[in-house]
Amino acid sequence: MQPTPDPAASAVLAVVFLPFVAAAFVPLVYRALGERTAYYAAAVALACFGLVASQYGTHGTVSFPWIPSLGVSVSFYVDGLSLLIGFLASGVGVLILTYSGGYMHGEPGQPKYYAALLAFMGSMLGVAFAADLIALFVFWELTSLSSFILIGHYQRQKSSQYAARKSMLITVSGGLFMLVGFLLLHAVTGEFSIVYMLENPEFVQEQLRAEGLFLPVLGLVGVGAAAKSAQVPLHIWLPNAMEAPTPVSAFLHSATMVKAGVYLLGRFRPVLVSHEWELAFAILGLTTMTVAAILAVGATDIKELLAYSTASHLGLIVAGFGFVSELGGETGAFHIINHATFKAALFLVAGIVAHEAGTRKIDNLGGLKDDLPITAGIAVVASLGMAGVPPFNGFYSKELLFEAAWEAAHAAGGGLAYLYPAVAVFGSVFTFLYSIKFLMLFFGEKPTGLHKVHSPPKAMLAPPLLLGVLAGLVSIGGLLGTFDIHFAPFDDFVTEVWAATVPPGADLHGGFSYYIPDHVTPALAMSAVTIALGAAAYPFYDRLHRGVNAITDVNFLRANWYYDSTVFGVNDFSDTTAATVQNGLLRTYATWAMASVAALALAGYVASGVALPDFSGFAVTIPLALVLGVAIVGAVAVSIAPSHISGVLTLSILGFMVAVFYVLASAPDLALTQLVVETLLLVIFLLVLDKLPAFYGNAGRGKMIRDGVLSAVVGATVFVTVLVSTAATPDAPLADYFRDPALTVDQAGGHNIVNVILVDFRAFDTMGEIAVVAMAALSVLTLVAMRERGETQ
Repeated sequence: MQPTPDPAASAVLAVVFLPFVAAAFVPLVYRALGERTAYYAAAVALACFGLVASQYGTHGTVSFPWIPSLGVSVSFYVDGLSLLIGFLASGVGVLILTYSGGYMHGEPGQPKYYAALLAFMGSMLGVAFAADLIALFVFWELTSLSSFILIGHYQRQKSSQYAARKSMLITVSGGLFMLVGFLLLHAVTGEFSIVYMLENPEFVQEQLRAEGLFLPVLGLVGVGAAAKSAQVPLHIWLPNAMEAPTPVSAFLHSATMVKAGVYLLGRFRPVLVSHEWELAFAILGLTTMTVAAILAVGATDIKELLAYSTASHLGLIVAGFGFVSELGGETGAFHIINHATFKAALFLVAGIVAHEAGTRKIDNLGGLKDDLPITAGIAVVASLGMAGVPPFNGFYSKELLFEAAWEAAHAAGGGLAYLYPAVAVFGSVFTFLYSIKFLMLFFGEKPTGLHKVHSPPKAMLAPPLLLGVLAGLVSIGGLLGTFDIHFAPFDDFVTEVWAATVPPGADLHGGFSYYIPDHVTPALAMSAVTIALGAAAYPFYDRLHRGVNAITDVNFLRANWYYDSTVFGVNDFSDTTAATVQNGLLRTYATWAMASVAALALAGYVASGVALPDFSGFAVTIPLALVLGVAIVGAVAVSIAPSHISGVLTLSILGFMVAVFYVLASAPDLALTQLVVETLLLVIFLLVLDKLPAFYGNAGRGKMIRDGVLSAVVGATVFVTVLVSTAATPDAPLADYFRDPALTVDQAGGHNIVNVILVDFRAFDTMGEIAVVAMAALSVLTLVAMRERGETQ
């Protein structure tokens, strides 16, 4: 890439945070504008689009300190890939919000809808421009939170609740895996900066391999990307997300959340690309592409069909990024653009069909071109692009995938590696089938019962028309490229995106260009086979549809069956556990709390290899043994005491023996304290005994044994903790810090180290403690005063 000016910090900061600020004002704006709030939100998105456009031609980082002590900053990075996602999020956002002005007419919860949609767009812009691992994670999870609100927009419907929880559980869990991968990256490199990793990819990969952490990081980042971009078997949340209003579905599928997963792979591709990378993501992507395309053929609802097609095309992008050659990066970069244009258009077309025809069932739709001629024209361009039919835009990026798959197989020496191109063709045949099925909604005979379908309002028609025109322009660009006429600005932009997905210095073969091949190549032959097989199989579409549904009716063949069994199984376990642990008895709570603390503490000691200190030089004299023996007898007597009186007295025997032990251990101050405390407790217990119920408990032998064992374990835990903590000898004792006269005398102005600590070094803690004691005293006085006035409640 050519050197370019630095990004403008204010513009990058504004493009990320403007949507959040605008979202906060939506409730006020809605009071003033009502349903026209859609155009306010669209104006915000348009402003963001303008800010992103202002950064075109720039390249570099802008940074703002966030947690300097940990080296964490809010940094943003501008390059071709971030600009692409920024353009998609804001540009498609303008169209989606404008479309919402017509689609959401009369719908409930519109302030929440527009605020969440703006926050969703801002989160995606944050993901696109984040240059710091922590900032990227924060924006990443914000997309999950905002999508949770949008998918569950119809919050009283159980299907919406189920879909929102499902998407949240899967995408947020994937994000946590990704976070662990990020922390491992930081542990190895000492950096949170993504830019540092992109500038030193070979060094970072060498460090990861030297530490044996390359595969764990690759796997953890891959899980995060797969969860977000709905890769098999984590694709199951995407069809349920269709419960959201159609504009949300279009936004989510074309430009935002699912694109975050493929963006992550594109962003880290220069750092992690390797043989293992290709093995993981080429296989994952091709598998998802094929499985999701087959499931799309089994769909009965137009939005369900489009949802599975999204997962399939995301698989295509993941597979493209998976191939290690430069062609892999080119495939992923170009197909992100093509997919965004035809998929957003198709979702908005589906919204028009559902809105005007009153149904989304594929079997109830057909022959719509007479009533919706413009919509039908959009569907032709977008559907054929999705099918990969030349000269429409999806054809060119699919050609790149075929070429990358063929080259990968050739480079691997053939054999099983030829499964790459074979599976790519097999999956593409199903892509062709479901694309033509969607297109045929507008052709043929109208089904019985389908009334005349009215034209949509202009606000709903203009956005998909614009997207269809864009998809058409990209298609025309390929046709012109065949005659060596290229639209240089577009090709240069795709080149910049491509360059961001390959290591520095990679050969880009003179830059990106696309055209219809003028001679037979393996990729062209694969395209021809795909279309020929698809056209031959289309007459048997209904049989294939029934066959797919027959297979997915088998429980153990459905990923959803595993999800539901796990989630609802865990729910049942949770209900049982809650009834056991939280049964309203104080004794139960104390048992579980003590057992948990003891188990965690002892497990921690074992896991960290803590050893008990040496007991050499410790002697037990006869008086000491007698005192400890009486204490043990007192402890046993407490556990079998038949009444409150005997229980308190035997407990006091134990306490007083501890005081005598302190005397024998030459600790008179501790002994005096113990005697005072023990005496006070004995007096207080005796004073309140007459207020206690006569019932003293009749626990069975089993509970007595359980409590005895638990008390022994807790006692052992405390014993080990005291031994370990008192035996610790830190290299720099804390006391040395406070014994420094330059600190306590010169700076703090005190000569008593305790006073200095209480008043200066932990002044806020001391103030808090005093406040707590004061509040307790006031509460006691209030209770006493109420009792004197005869109040009991």
